Amino acid sequence: MSTVREPGDGITDANGPKPVRRIIHVDMDAFYASVEQRDNPELRGKPVAVGGSAARGVVAAASYEARAFGVRSALPSVTARRRCPELIFVPPRFDVYRAVSAQIREIFAEHTDLIEPLSLDEAYLDVTDNKQDIPVATDIATMIRARIREVTGLNASAGISYCKFLAKMASDLNKPNGQAVITPRNGPSFVAGLAVRKFHGVGPATAAKMERLGILTGADLKAKSLDFLQEHFGKSGLWYFRIARGIDNRPVQPDRQRKSIGAEDTFATDIFELEPAQAELRPLIAKVWRHCEAKGLRGRTITLKVKFADFQQVTRSRTLEHPPERPEAIEAICDALLAQLHPFPKGIRLLGVTLSALTDVQVNAAQERQLSFL
Repeated sequence: MSTVREPGDGITDANGPKPVRRIIHVDMDAFYASVEQRDNPELRGKPVAVGGSAARGVVAAASYEARAFGVRSALPSVTARRRCPELIFVPPRFDVYRAVSAQIREIFAEHTDLIEPLSLDEAYLDVTDNKQDIPVATDIATMIRARIREVTGLNASAGISYCKFLAKMASDLNKPNGQAVITPRNGPSFVAGLAVRKFHGVGPATAAKMERLGILTGADLKAKSLDFLQEHFGKSGLWYFRIARGIDNRPVQPDRQRKSIGAEDTFATDIFELEPAQAELRPLIAKVWRHCEAKGLRGRTITLKVKFADFQQVTRSRTLEHPPERPEAIEAICDALLAQLHPFPKGIRLLGVTLSALTDVQVNAAQERQLSFL
């Protein structure tokens, strides 16, 4: 449990008090599944998975009742059903999720224009200077969460801190339907006691590599020199050096334009055959497609990334005249790109899928309507 003091509490330097940012990370609780339970009373209190129930389907989101059985997003549907035989699958309704997200965005805008959406269900807000001149960021977070509940009937959690990294970490502390604060005074000690595998942005493969190097906690990470971290983690070394000290100077960036959307996974054992490798592409493509649907984006360029056991990396891309409108089209292209590399010269340790040359779905529709009149 974090302290209830404000992010600006107790920060001074040789020149006196330092101005400290107040950043809120708002994260909706089991967003897609909660919308489905809200709209269908028969689903309330039951384990719900949003996604396809077919043999090759993937879970896009899971209710908290389902999470108690180990069901989570990106899990193959057959595995989810095995873990929770009573699981109820519901097809996604991204148009509804986008509409609810727009309502939430309007609530954010009542307080600040510095809003950085990460997806339909989470965003950073910089409320250092806010529209209502409320001095306490925790009060703003409480008001936002209450207003979201009033307008949408859904619960949100929030994290409040002086930087984006710690605000994100704080929003997970009292989930669901809670909030927490990490102050500048407590930030470094909070990071020191945190397992590196729980750091936002540190995936399973990086966490495993850190642990092999004897880095289990934030304190272990802080003990390593910048040279050591850059030697082992390249450009990311400086980032790890800073967050180990609770330092994150990234600004909240309103309406940032994404250049690509991708997902990748490192496997516990290397893959040597084509069909198992193609099967591992399915959850990655589902994750990429889910992000595209959430953001109303499509991509014309599909890139397959393959990293072999000796860390040799190759990519294969295909650019289409029009962006695919269904994930199955991406699957077919990725399967073909992967087949070009078979038989594999060595085992595959990582696969990744990225969409780029992104365009807005609504812009595409408008352009198509214009062309129909020519």
